[in-house]
Amino acid sequence: MFKENSVKLGIAPIGWTNDDLPELGGENTFEQCISEMALAGFTGTEVGNKYPRDTSVLKKALNLRGMAIASAWFSAHLTTKSYDETEAAFIEHRDFLYEMGAKIVVVSEQGHSIQGKQDTPLFESKPIFSNSDWEKLASGLNKLGQLARDRDMKLVYHHHMGTGIQTTDEVDRLMKMTDDNLVFLLYDTGHLHFSGEDPLAVITKHLPRIKHVHLKDVRDDVATKVKTNQWSFLKGVKEGVFTVPGDGSIDFQPIFDVLSKSDYEGWLLVEAEQDPAKANPFEYACIARNYIKEKAGV
Repeated sequence: MFKENSVKLGIAPIGWTNDDLPELGGENTFEQCISEMALAGFTGTEVGNKYPRDTSVLKKALNLRGMAIASAWFSAHLTTKSYDETEAAFIEHRDFLYEMGAKIVVVSEQGHSIQGKQDTPLFESKPIFSNSDWEKLASGLNKLGQLARDRDMKLVYHHHMGTGIQTTDEVDRLMKMTDDNLVFLLYDTGHLHFSGEDPLAVITKHLPRIKHVHLKDVRDDVATKVKTNQWSFLKGVKEGVFTVPGDGSIDFQPIFDVLSKSDYEGWLLVEAEQDPAKANPFEYACIARNYIKEKAGV
């Protein structure tokens, strides 16, 4: 069981409306999204492409529903663009989240990424960073991490399918190369499982660095098709490779046990990008909420 008030439960809007595939859930409004999140029993959300960027408007809409902003995705290009360009965009992003009361900044390196390419095979074309890329990434993340720390916030790195930081070895190398006071880890169950990694091994090894958790499940039958048919990441998403905890192939109980027995404090955030025409977002939000209550006791 988790310590009282140690964790907060959130859910990402990507199940309602997809940032990378705007045609998925294009008809779903921001208001519907956050209303159904609250109705399903969640108190937090990350920022989607339909969310107002005017912080006063966003705060009012969230406050009416008892909701808060947990974080928001930031695409870094430290391996392919100048550091200064990434830093300027990061500061703007950080300050928006700071104004919204968030304590976490989610960062993923998108230099060389293929996750947004609809016709590029996910596994066959996965980017591999050069030593120079690694040095640029680690150095840049340390600098961005200090900028987050300046606002009493934490930078958490999001390992992700189709990027240079996807596998266990790549996560290990990034954690070793970066300052453990400045760069932390976003632990995503679905991306690790989909990649063929052991989510339990990763959480056990890097628990002190984990400051944000994405709970994402995987349908193994679809994941096999992605590999066999050489599908892209987005093709896999369209075909339903991801789903909410309790509806896929991952056993979350050992993961919840490790987290609950640790000093982890922060968000447990459901994230499962699906086609809302096939997987009703509110229905699946309720499935996730009920599963987390049953298995994690929160």
